[in-house]
Amino acid sequence: MVSGEVTVVNESGLHLRPAGVLTQTSIKYKSNIYLYNGDRKIVAKSVLNVMAAGVKQGAHLRVECEGPDEEEALEAIINAISSGLGEGTEFNSEDRVF
Repeated sequence: MVSGEVTVVNESGLHLRPAGVLTQTSIKYKSNIYLYNGDRKIVAKSVLNVMAAGVKQGAHLRVECEGPDEEEALEAIINAISSGLGEGTEFNSEDRVF
């Protein structure tokens, strides 16, 4: 198992479109991928689970990956979130921690 932290930079948080991008990125990997927002555990491969979490801009998420491609999955998810999930949001190098 590997984990890292990232800050959500999207102005509207993880609403439908960025949640979909996150889910599509997650399902490319065999590993189990979970996001932790405080005490809440979010299944990254479920768009409904991601949206229902109500993750807002500035939230600090812990990303946890476990499986055969966990290192690649962790890097891809952290990079996707820190780059705004396709919404063109700029990020600061301090927004992600491996």
